[in-house]
Amino acid sequence: MTTLLALAPGFFSTVGRGIGAILLYALVGLLLMLLGFYAIDLTTPGKLNRMVRDGLPNSVVVTAAGMVSMAFIVVVAIYGASGMLAEGLLAALIFGLVGIVAQVVAVRLLEWVTGIDIGALLAAPDLRPQAFVVAAAHLALGLVVGVAIL
Repeated sequence: MTTLLALAPGFFSTVGRGIGAILLYALVGLLLMLLGFYAIDLTTPGKLNRMVRDGLPNSVVVTAAGMVSMAFIVVVAIYGASGMLAEGLLAALIFGLVGIVAQVVAVRLLEWVTGIDIGALLAAPDLRPQAFVVAAAHLALGLVVGVAIL
């Protein structure tokens, strides 16, 4: 009798390690995105979570850009780890924290240079073009930090 499906030895242990890595990276990524969210919240007037929950469009756009930017940094850190789990997790955490600090500083500098009142912008009930400038700054900085990792 021939076997229709033969799995390589160690298949399930490899899958198990992969699932563990996914869960750990997801946890680090989620932690960094939450830290990034609260860093923005702490450095701007008003409660960002309430503004997002209330659907204030500028808060949603800027927050979404910050989340995508942080995810990009984590993805590049994972990629740069070349399959080494402990190094990848540590790199994602370190580079993610540096990315959060860089984003907060960059948004404060952007506010100073452009004269955009970020707090007022986030609380505005209507979508304003300035939100796209702030969102672009988040995304651009995520790209810069991500590429710097490589």
